[in-house]
Amino acid sequence: MSRRKRQQRPNWVWTFVFIMLFLGLAYVLYSRQPQPSQAGAPPEGSGFEVHFIDVGQADSALVICDGHYMLIDGGNAEDSDLIYAYLERHGGEHLDYMVATHAHEDHIGGLSGALNYATVDTAYCPVTEHSTKVFQNMVKYLDEQGKSLTVPAPGDTFSLGSAQVEILGPVKEYSDTNNTSIVLRVDYGDTSFLFTGDMESTAEEDLVESGADLRATVLKAGHHGSDTSSSYVFLREVMPKYTVISVGEGNKYGHPSGEVLSRYRDAGSEVYRTDMQGHIIASSDGKTVTFRTEKEADTATNPTSNPTPRTYVGNSASMKFHLPDCTSAKTIQEDNRVEFQTRLEATLAGYEPCGRCGP
Repeated sequence: MSRRKRQQRPNWVWTFVFIMLFLGLAYVLYSRQPQPSQAGAPPEGSGFEVHFIDVGQADSALVICDGHYMLIDGGNAEDSDLIYAYLERHGGEHLDYMVATHAHEDHIGGLSGALNYATVDTAYCPVTEHSTKVFQNMVKYLDEQGKSLTVPAPGDTFSLGSAQVEILGPVKEYSDTNNTSIVLRVDYGDTSFLFTGDMESTAEEDLVESGADLRATVLKAGHHGSDTSSSYVFLREVMPKYTVISVGEGNKYGHPSGEVLSRYRDAGSEVYRTDMQGHIIASSDGKTVTFRTEKEADTATNPTSNPTPRTYVGNSASMKFHLPDCTSAKTIQEDNRVEFQTRLEATLAGYEPCGRCGP
């Protein structure tokens, strides 16, 4: 008796089975991968800026989001008037948060000026007591508002308008005041800004080992660009697209260090410097960050050069500013004539551009 020949399945059946198995395996592998951040776009009408204020060999930054304000440090005591005026000019009569990253004068000295102008909801500092006069003044002015210093902890989070802020460090206790610096990251949409005070390499390594999310679009350079900070280990974690160095022109410390500038170049980070560019304003739309600077300078090709001087002429009577060769500029009475080195300087002073010469 002959055996019945077993019927074979058509080739298309096996092809279909293999395709389904492949798709199933691909789905399992994809589902196990870390998924992209779902930060989401900021709400319509939202706005975000960080003003890196030129306070010389010191630090100060004003974060503004949707009409909410956070001041991070305030420069030296001699910068009190500048901080007062800057807040006044930009509508910062109320601060949701004030952050004194650590107790050194070049970070907290000018906060007295801020507290004389603005009210504060919450004031953060890594310590609540310190022996210096500037620290005691800061506490005194806070006390007059019925406020006291709060010591934050890593993992603390809060909102500033539609931006989110997270405290990342310090993660340990340190005897060196620089390493006690509060470290915080501000997230706005898909962009982020990392502030590190004067944190040095020891605390940087501890922060990296803690597993904190340090990735940032913009890094405020630690310790004014000193080679004690911005270690390669730290920069590999942050990978900032931009770095802002708050530093004084011709300072006696030699900041920023040439070695550190080389590290930023190696990290592919574009550098901005207050000693060369004055006030630096970073704006984010939630996807990209753009910069405006008070002075014009090419920090990439010639990091030691002086800013290129440019002059604009303002009329204090009309509150307009002009190019020097504008016919309107030539008719300004001497008592009303004001000169500005940059366009941003004129706009910060409240002047509007001339419609004729379009400065």
